[in-house]
Amino acid sequence: MKTRIIVAIISVPLLFVVLFYLPPAAVTAVVAVIAAVASFELLRAVGACTQKRLCVYAAAAAAVIPVGVYLKQDDFIFRTVLILLMALLFGDAVLSYKQGIKLTLSKIAAALFGGALIPWMLSAIVSLKLLEHGRFYVLIPFIIAFVTDGGAYFTGVFFGKHHPFPLVSSKKTAEGCIGGIITCIAAVVIFGVILHYTAGYVVDFWAMAAYGLVGGIITELGDLAFSLIKREYGIKDYGNLLPGHGGMLDRFDSMVFAAPVISLLVELFPAF
Repeated sequence: MKTRIIVAIISVPLLFVVLFYLPPAAVTAVVAVIAAVASFELLRAVGACTQKRLCVYAAAAAAVIPVGVYLKQDDFIFRTVLILLMALLFGDAVLSYKQGIKLTLSKIAAALFGGALIPWMLSAIVSLKLLEHGRFYVLIPFIIAFVTDGGAYFTGVFFGKHHPFPLVSSKKTAEGCIGGIITCIAAVVIFGVILHYTAGYVVDFWAMAAYGLVGGIITELGDLAFSLIKREYGIKDYGNLLPGHGGMLDRFDSMVFAAPVISLLVELFPAF
């Protein structure tokens, strides 16, 4: 726990500086690195890195997709990367098969998921940064992910009794999930209050509350989804890159779900 807290104290302010103060190009570079590392960790977790070239294909594709969003060519670049990645994967599978090396469909699917879908969803962070008032909007999915996680943990510690997902996440409680969502709504609304009184924005607090509610729910789902993958493959963490937190994917698993959902909600009804 001590190591976890120390890493958080160092990394959270650093992440805030990147998101809030640095230009979109810097945010894009950070997202590209996160996506590439997360892709590698996923493939390693499911055993696809026994063919190391799969990890290279997926990580390279994952790094390119956020750049496409930054260049505002996201649709073209995503389709191009997806086609090339599929061609590489299935071409490799065909060529390897005659040599007695079977590149299974599950490994190909994992490479497509890690190399294309995960980075596409994480690239919503870049989309938010590029918006007018983007330096504020881009903070929302991070507030949601981190506060929901913390709120669920502490609520679960003090009030948790019912364990609805014992085989997926044995420590997660119903009370913790509810507490995390409530804490998330409060945090996002408070963020809106801060913006209103310090930056002078006219804030739609109902929209902010909706971001918190939907974001909190989808964050819980994201955490459970990637916990399910870990249980299926019998691993505790996706990696050890972040001491006390596990791998990059352990820290940003819920962000894979939260970022695109918040981007969609902001597009439908902007809060300011």
